[in-house]
Amino acid sequence: MTAAPGARFDPDRLDDQVYLAEADPSGMLRTVASSAAQVRTAYRSAVEAGVAALGRERRPRAIVVAGMGAAGVAGEILDAVCGNGVPLPIVTVRGYRLPGWIGAADLMIAVSRSGTTEETIAVATEAARRGCAVLGVGRPDTPLAALVTQAGGRYVPVSGAAGQTRVTMWGLAIPLIVAAAGMGLVEAGEDVVEVVATVLEDIAHRCRPSSESFINPGKTLAMELAGSIPMIWGVSPVAAAAAYRLSCQLNENAKYPAVWGQIPEVTHNQLAALDGPLAGRDLFADPFSDEPGGGARLRLVLLRDVEEHPQVTRRRVAAVRLAEDRDVPVSEIVADGAHPLERLATLVGLGDYATVYLALGYGIDPAAVPAVTELAARISP
Repeated sequence: MTAAPGARFDPDRLDDQVYLAEADPSGMLRTVASSAAQVRTAYRSAVEAGVAALGRERRPRAIVVAGMGAAGVAGEILDAVCGNGVPLPIVTVRGYRLPGWIGAADLMIAVSRSGTTEETIAVATEAARRGCAVLGVGRPDTPLAALVTQAGGRYVPVSGAAGQTRVTMWGLAIPLIVAAAGMGLVEAGEDVVEVVATVLEDIAHRCRPSSESFINPGKTLAMELAGSIPMIWGVSPVAAAAAYRLSCQLNENAKYPAVWGQIPEVTHNQLAALDGPLAGRDLFADPFSDEPGGGARLRLVLLRDVEEHPQVTRRRVAAVRLAEDRDVPVSEIVADGAHPLERLATLVGLGDYATVYLALGYGIDPAAVPAVTELAARISP
């Protein structure tokens, strides 16, 4: 199901239980609610695969994560959770070519839910040729699994991997965190993983379909985003990873445009959009109208974190004032928790629900991605 041109967002749909069930035939809301189970299952799979032993064997010079879409987000999450103090670079490769500096001293982590992503397999194949240690995450009995096994690496099978990669992000990301913990790059034992799972369960309860819009944070955020062009800014590496995830989920779930970035960088470029033709708002316009020419307006979405540089705080506060002075609405979401993975979960969990509700409010099937499917068909040999 795709939205017709000029489709309107109907907030009443979000509290219609019959409609929500019928308009979500793939059960995307149920899948988002399974995030906690994904975290626990992925942790057990990673432990059973022995990925924690990677650190005892040798610490690599660099960690390179190969992945596309949500698999690539897993690399950004690893980098953000390990933090700026990590004693080695963590980079994500999204494409067909491996940077020339990567070699036998480095660890390649190839992530693909399907186990068949052509870009990831191309990069992992080249890494194995160069003598890199290889770790794979994805479905079992796939070309990626065979490649990693042949290269003498470890492979973490992703269970329950039906559907789109984006719905299994936690299953793809947690094995990377377990591997990093084994190398001493981050503290992330079973106790931390259980806290993250509990956080996601709490979000699932608060954002459940039967919870009405006026108390449901996922539905509330969806209604704020409707009819706007969101600029999503993170104030820290953790918040920036969540901002990227939210932007991708808006694209895929709601078929909705969004831009994202991290303060301070965005205050040197994206901030200028506050003086552009899409800033400001018509006080008499229907906030949920997307009629042609109705003029979708900017909305600033701030993802905040406790780890915020003092200068970033100054820039954030000033940017909010600038937006308000120009009648650009602002949404602020504050991460909660002590561990960076826990704080990330509070931001990502809410964003995942909001994007599904936004799709359903527009009458869009959040699971379907017809343009992506059509492109894949057009370029297939």
